[in-house]
Amino acid sequence: MPANPAQHALRLDDVRGFVFDVDGTLVHRGHDGRARPQPGAAEVLDRIRASGRPLVLFTNGSHIGPQAIARGLREDGLEVADDELLTPVESAISYLRRRHPGRPALVFATEVTRDRMAAAGISLAAGEEAEVVFVAHIDELDMASLERAARAVRRGAPLLTGSYAPAYAGAHGPILSRGAMVTAAIAKVGGARPRVVGKPSRAAVAEVSARLRLPASELAVIGDDVGMDIALGRLGGSRTVLVRSGITGTVSLERLPARQRPDAVVDGVADLLEWL
Repeated sequence: MPANPAQHALRLDDVRGFVFDVDGTLVHRGHDGRARPQPGAAEVLDRIRASGRPLVLFTNGSHIGPQAIARGLREDGLEVADDELLTPVESAISYLRRRHPGRPALVFATEVTRDRMAAAGISLAAGEEAEVVFVAHIDELDMASLERAARAVRRGAPLLTGSYAPAYAGAHGPILSRGAMVTAAIAKVGGARPRVVGKPSRAAVAEVSARLRLPASELAVIGDDVGMDIALGRLGGSRTVLVRSGITGTVSLERLPARQRPDAVVDGVADLLEWL
């Protein structure tokens, strides 16, 4: 890999499918919380679709469902179909079905997310019967639930989290992750290391591949976060592009181990147009 990937164009015309991050990559949030599509974002998505290749937007947002997120992006000017949007909740549901079928899960999440998981067949634990703990975005928390989760983990229940990243790109700078805070508390007292099932994880790689019906090695992953988006692509053997318009825009690639560096770097998503 070149020492400075930004100096080298990357072939994307032979990539068969695309995975995009949302905030910091395709859009920036304004002071009102509404998404402002980045220059070239709509054109990039349109060109990929016109080529007949599938794409998916994978956001770490887990406070509302993917259809609601897609609808919000459309209202703000970025055309995204409902089935082009993924969140960590989708990969968590698939992971629980595959690895822990039928086991009651103590879920820390919004009511919307809890309802989605129950509708998908995940058994939600209400008390001490929890055999799995899963943490997504949560607005309110009581200590009794936190203690139940820690006791379950100490008994051997796996601790899963949608993301363990400390922060995300926001309208006014980094948004601190409540999910990471809750996960860290349970992990500390429960004496276990959390398993990420969102970005970056093999569960997320499997979810993306299933949605696009393509092996991860034939995909390109584009995002603004080295630790989440680029790491996701590297896990699956995908081509990776770092967009410097988001949370890790000033990271010095030369200081990163070679295995963590993207294949290419662009200042903004519009720069991808000449590579497609």
